Amino acid sequence: MDSKHMQIGEVAARTELSLRTIRHYEETGLVTPSARSQGGFRLYTEADVARLMVVRRMKPLGFTLDQMRDLLDATDRLDAPEPPADDEREALLERVRGFERAAAERVSDLRTQLERAEEFARTLHERTPSSRMLPK
Repeated sequence: MDSKHMQIGEVAARTELSLRTIRHYEETGLVTPSARSQGGFRLYTEADVARLMVVRRMKPLGFTLDQMRDLLDATDRLDAPEPPADDEREALLERVRGFERAAAERVSDLRTQLERAEEFARTLHERTPSSRMLPK
């Protein structure tokens, strides 16, 4: 096996994704292993791991698989060896900017939810007598 390739177990450990999740992302066309070993094992490169990390970071923000695929397509086309024409490049950049705005909005919403959850937990803590105060 080429030292530039990793098997799925190593990729799972590095990305903190389960083997099942990685296989699911392959089935849905989000991330395809760059190669297969002679024994048929999936082999991944650093670029494949980077794609999985994009997907992993989008998931908790509520992006759909189609949205993930759309962003990956746009970034793939922007990063292609042959750059897109200026008008296509600008359209692709605008798609990526749209995802940037959506991500920022979702992060803000999550911060608000976290603040409310922390406030709720503090309220419960303040209303609950400490274990030292409970009768034995």
